[in-house]
Amino acid sequence: MNEATDLLAATIHEQCRALRLPTVSSQSVRLAREALEQNHSHLTYLAELLNAEVDERERHTIQRRLQEARLPRMKTLEEFDFAAAPHLSAARLHELAQGGYLTRAEPVILIGDAGTGKTHLATGLCVAACRQKKRARFVTAAGLVNELVEAQAHNLLGRTLQRWARYELIVLDEVGYVPFAQLGAELLFQVISERAEKATLVITTNLPFSEWTQVFPNARLCKALLDRLTDRAHLIETGTESYRFKRTVARRKPERA
Repeated sequence: MNEATDLLAATIHEQCRALRLPTVSSQSVRLAREALEQNHSHLTYLAELLNAEVDERERHTIQRRLQEARLPRMKTLEEFDFAAAPHLSAARLHELAQGGYLTRAEPVILIGDAGTGKTHLATGLCVAACRQKKRARFVTAAGLVNELVEAQAHNLLGRTLQRWARYELIVLDEVGYVPFAQLGAELLFQVISERAEKATLVITTNLPFSEWTQVFPNARLCKALLDRLTDRAHLIETGTESYRFKRTVARRKPERA
């Protein structure tokens, strides 16, 4: 670059910093050079420059959404081995991942024994939502109940409920593994009932609905909870045969051979 170009680049950098356009600043010279070489018009150059800024902002937004989701592990639907679980419909899961259920505020409930892929599938749906720039949060049922009980003890329940209400998707993992005391069950019911037909829940559970009273000891509350959850819900049964166990056995066979 010559001195005049250096001066222009420095001016653009300062202006972009004031306007908060970091990608325009970093890409302007390179794209200008390519525009000259390829004989592009000024408008084509401007469009490519602004596209670069938009693409980078979208990438940062998606990355921020994934961080906010607090996923235990980064797992996608593309990584799930549907061949090892032929009873599951890959087409149905990928259709859900397109996000229509989020717009319609339809719950997704994954029911099956431990190791059948419930958490992987729920995480994959959460990742897909983040890629669509939705605000999502992954949490275990016990973790959410503990947070709500602690918030109430410190007179922060209202603020905590408002924060959870802002998420467009909540993935509630492991419903059924830990029974809840009456207070915890009531607080969890409050979160779920307030989201009915407004925002989406994805729930994983190892219990059939007939056994949810093991987790929610108040039968009337349990019935009301299931009524809200199952209305318009997508029910997906992941089965009883452990996906993880089969995978472990498959890995060990060559070693024994």
